[in-house]
Amino acid sequence: MNDQQPYDPYDPYYAQPQIVGYDEYGQPVYQQQQQQEGQLQQPPQDQQYDPYAQQQHQQQGYGYDPYGQQQAPYDPYAQQQPQQQQQQPQDQQGYGYDTGRGPAAVDTTQWNIPQQQQPHQTPPRQSAPVEEPAQASASVSAPAEAPEAAVPGQRRSAPDGDYKTDQFSFIEEPDADSEDVIDWLKFTESRSERREEARRRGRSRVVALVVVMALVVAGGVGYLWYAGKLPGLSSDEEKQNTATGPQKRDVIMVNLHNTKDKGTSTALLVNNSTTKQGTTVLLPNSTLVADGETGATGTLAKSVADSGSQSTRESVDTLLGTKISGTWRLDTPYLENLVELVGNIDITTDVDIPAAKKGEDPLVTKGAEETLNGQAAVAYATHRGPDEPEVKQLERFGAVMQGVLRKISDDPKGATITVETLAQILEPPMTEQDLGAALANLAAHAKVGDYRTTVLPVAEDGSLGQEATDTVVKDVLGGTVSAPEEGAALRVGVKNATGDKADTDAARVSIINGGYTFVDGGTADPAASSQVVYGDAKNKAQAEEVAKTLGLPVSAVKKDKAPPNADVLVTLGGDYESG
Repeated sequence: MNDQQPYDPYDPYYAQPQIVGYDEYGQPVYQQQQQQEGQLQQPPQDQQYDPYAQQQHQQQGYGYDPYGQQQAPYDPYAQQQPQQQQQQPQDQQGYGYDTGRGPAAVDTTQWNIPQQQQPHQTPPRQSAPVEEPAQASASVSAPAEAPEAAVPGQRRSAPDGDYKTDQFSFIEEPDADSEDVIDWLKFTESRSERREEARRRGRSRVVALVVVMALVVAGGVGYLWYAGKLPGLSSDEEKQNTATGPQKRDVIMVNLHNTKDKGTSTALLVNNSTTKQGTTVLLPNSTLVADGETGATGTLAKSVADSGSQSTRESVDTLLGTKISGTWRLDTPYLENLVELVGNIDITTDVDIPAAKKGEDPLVTKGAEETLNGQAAVAYATHRGPDEPEVKQLERFGAVMQGVLRKISDDPKGATITVETLAQILEPPMTEQDLGAALANLAAHAKVGDYRTTVLPVAEDGSLGQEATDTVVKDVLGGTVSAPEEGAALRVGVKNATGDKADTDAARVSIINGGYTFVDGGTADPAASSQVVYGDAKNKAQAEEVAKTLGLPVSAVKKDKAPPNADVLVTLGGDYESG
């Protein structure tokens, strides 16, 4: 350890010691005071220190001279001498304050400062200020810092003699390419951000497009569903087919009375609320119906004229297996007023009908979508040519009724007002509100084209054939729309296969006397033996009772397909005895 008093740069009377070396611990070793005083009294003769003289050597001093011109700052990029001069006069290596009277306080000749090689073709640059080196002792204050230059701190060796990286001070040299690197990093970062933003916008556009397409598809499907145009759900074929499960049908009977020739026409207006379909079923006047009380068989026209609306309605119910809610008697004057109230009708006509007086324009002109007023509508609905069958007149009546339904209001209140305006007395149990609501429901189907008109096919003798039961009775009327109520009489259909019409009358009397409801099933091909068929297993016992009533063996009873309008079907064969 060095016991000498360290140098105090702020003591003017203190002789500046000279550093002659460093000990093993890296501490500076100062020259003895006596030697220093001798050197101060005998300065070197070969060269005196002149603080104002121009430096001749390449190695520049550090710090500044308070009595002379300020020294140039240290520039690590300045051109260096190939080799550092080995010996420099002590007065040329001044450090710290210089009074101008003695040698420099620190001998920098003993420092081993590595020389920096100047890169080729690089102009010198002004370096940033560096820190002053640390003083030899912790008790000695650091000399005043130079305004623009400083030397690296003194290196200190480790106890083992090796140097560590934390003992070195490196001067940060500005990189000529640092700004370019920063610009390149900013460019790549901004380009990555732009790519990410473009991908994000692309994903947003794809999501928005998918949402829009989903809304369009949902809106289109919803519109088609609302309009009833979805394939498989609203086609005419689907509506015509029998829906699965029970169907709800509302049926009213319309009896048109021609006040001129006393003729009548009958139709059933069917509203199938399950399949959203409306139908007009035209009943020929030749259809055979049985009287509900006497069991006597007669034509539909005779029943309407003689038995009245209620009896006729019940007979048709029994024949077709329907449940008619009411009868609307419509005389031709009321039909004329009805057409005028709805504002005329537009229908397709198939015949020219002349006017009542010669020389006048015809009432009806043959063509498509002809406009008919009330008088023309009545003339067309009741017209039947000399050689035309009854079905042609029925079809014209059905066309007029469908034309009226297309023009009447589909609002129950509006349709009721139209009915009330007719000032027609309705037969119970039909009321104006009931008729108005029924016509409004049918008008809703007719306005959108879900309405059709059909004729009930009957045989020449007026009986229902297989075609009638399979098409109209089953598909349109649904067979037995409402099953017979508990305790109601069993409906027994009778087909005559004997060829003798008297056998049918004899069987009718026996069935009615037995407490059953008689249903005329028409005729069938001749058969040798009779059969009694039931469709529902619960009717087996009653079918056997029917066979006994008619004098047929129980072995003739079997389970098979029964007609829609009857619970039990009896086919009279050659073994049937009417007596």
